[in-house]
Amino acid sequence: MPRSVLEEARIHPAIRQKVTDNHRTTVREVINAAEQNPVVVVGMGQNPVCKRARRQLEAASVPFVYLEYGNYLKEWRRRNSIKMWCGWPTFPMVFVRGTLVGGASDLRVLLESGELQELLANGK
Repeated sequence: MPRSVLEEARIHPAIRQKVTDNHRTTVREVINAAEQNPVVVVGMGQNPVCKRARRQLEAASVPFVYLEYGNYLKEWRRRNSIKMWCGWPTFPMVFVRGTLVGGASDLRVLLESGELQELLANGK
């Protein structure tokens, strides 16, 4: 089932460019990292769940790139633009081979089941 996204026709023409340009460089940075690296963790400072995801990967000896966008007190607009782009409501966001696989608890499931290692080994 496709997720709901407001159709462009339902956005007034006068503001479409604002919507398109909203923190475009931040979103592009995440897209580029996810395209160029097997595992990317997108997070924020002071968030223990983001730290947990990184520790899980380190414990499993899985190399990853970490992108951090502010903390609870700053850069919330940049984080919001990433949330709006991918539809995932919380941090961290974990990408494997360019695919959003979820957050820290989802990562744990993939690690425990061996699926993460399979995804990395198969290049998919």
